[in-house]
Amino acid sequence: MMRHCACIDTLYTELPWKERFQAAKDDGFAAVEFWDWRIRDLEETREAADKAGIEISGFNGDADYSLVDPTHKQAYLDFLRQSIAAAKTLGAKSVTIHSNALGEGGVVVNHYEELSSTVKLCSMFDTLKECAKIAEEEDILLNLEALNITTDHVGNFLQTTRMGAEMVRIIGSPKLKLLFDAYHMQLNEGSICDNLSKYIDCIGHIHIADAPGRHEPGTGEMNYAHIARHLEVLGYAGNVGSELFPLTDTKTAVKAIMAITPR
Repeated sequence: MMRHCACIDTLYTELPWKERFQAAKDDGFAAVEFWDWRIRDLEETREAADKAGIEISGFNGDADYSLVDPTHKQAYLDFLRQSIAAAKTLGAKSVTIHSNALGEGGVVVNHYEELSSTVKLCSMFDTLKECAKIAEEEDILLNLEALNITTDHVGNFLQTTRMGAEMVRIIGSPKLKLLFDAYHMQLNEGSICDNLSKYIDCIGHIHIADAPGRHEPGTGEMNYAHIARHLEVLGYAGNVGSELFPLTDTKTAVKAIMAITPR
């Protein structure tokens, strides 16, 4: 069975924070995830998840720092350690990381137009190697996410599955994988199933949302029932996170999310 994971910063937002965990569990989600751990009471969040009997998959772990900025290396690593400590407090098994720092609404804080692509790539590789070492020491999974540059994250450096997968393969750490966001990749590159087939060995987490619009399956052009069947054929056993904004309400969105599960 597909392991559905709810992003509770986009789903269940009509409920108080601590009630979202039980609501997700009641609707059949195996796990939840969210964005910024710094604005949450970690002890209360862990307690709410434990009470509901639902796993916390992870959250964003790089905040105000960029992998592509060589001057950010130490600050990036220092904050990553804080994020990993937060994950352990929550019992989360993974942390999501990005090439560029993201601000309010996911806006890319700095496009680094003054840096060449070579500098950005080398900086990302250099810092990611150190990130992977920390992840191995701490026994936590890092999921590197590429983002769309057409709609939500203009100026983001990591844009394709191939670039992320090649980085993961070269570094070669079991604790560094990709977060494959099908919505972002539909906007940037398409060929969702082909790229899943090529790079499934590199993927540690998946996000879904329909495109255009970033709403639930069935509201856009993507055939998520087919994508879900393809993931089953590939033997993917990780979480599939619904990081989407309901077109009408959470109840309607959840019904559409669960309907893509292969029967």
